[in-house]
Amino acid sequence: MFNLFKNLFTLADNAALGEIINSGAYLVDVRTPGEFSSGSVKGAVNIPLDSISKHLGKFAGKKNTVVFCRSGNRSSQAKRILEQNGISNVSDGGTWQNVQQYLSK
Repeated sequence: MFNLFKNLFTLADNAALGEIINSGAYLVDVRTPGEFSSGSVKGAVNIPLDSISKHLGKFAGKKNTVVFCRSGNRSSQAKRILEQNGISNVSDGGTWQNVQQYLSK
């Protein structure tokens, strides 16, 4: 039963994420510059996780921000850091491939 509810909520979250991405969200890849240069989402900017706190001004005034990385671990940390600093319109996109799939739809 739990898995049924989990799957329902996951599908709803994924649909919402797709809408956010395609509405012109600020796409931020939080991987290292080396990882970013090996491939990322078209139009994304690279702000590595370890420097998110130094670049809070880049997030101010954005309607929606989607953070993503290689596995979803760093993106969840980035989301938490941003929210702790008063930036509430942040979505965790998980992996960069996950975010990419919504852009190609």
